[in-house]
Amino acid sequence: MKNNYLLVHGSFGSPFSNWIPWLRKEIESKNLDVYTPDFPTGVGFQNYENWSKLLMTYVDSNLVNENTVIFAHSIAPVFVCKFLIEKKIKVKRLVFVCGFNHYFGIDEAYDTVNKSMYLDNLSDIKNCCDDIICLYTDNDPYVAYEAEKEFADTITQNQVLIPGGGHLNSESGYDKFYELLKYVEE
Repeated sequence: MKNNYLLVHGSFGSPFSNWIPWLRKEIESKNLDVYTPDFPTGVGFQNYENWSKLLMTYVDSNLVNENTVIFAHSIAPVFVCKFLIEKKIKVKRLVFVCGFNHYFGIDEAYDTVNKSMYLDNLSDIKNCCDDIICLYTDNDPYVAYEAEKEFADTITQNQVLIPGGGHLNSESGYDKFYELLKYVEE
């Protein structure tokens, strides 16, 4: 069975921002299925419960399964981890970009919406996926390098440091992110 792909945006993001639309087109050009949910954002709307309800609709439709590769950016990696661990769902590959856990200090709005996503048993994600890749930078303007490195160290040895990459988003020049294409296959 062919792989399918799920691309998950970060806080105050959308499936139409950063490198997500570009990666979606690249995956579609290989005639593979790709899903880009538009999760609720903003204080009062973005929280673990609301994001879980939406992602569960994909699980219930069997669109997230053992052939699924998930790309997730910023707060989305820890959300994906928490969701998969809680629901005991196995996936094929996780590609996490600028992931972090238990990090505060971005600003009040981000800290508020991110707080419900954090978890204490992060390393349990290894029970849900055998192939985890973390990409992060040494100069993220929002999340300290140490927080991204600690997140990666907790879950995988497969890490890619992108020097000077900022938050690996459009603001940092990442409307396209060619490094991610390595992790797209049938």
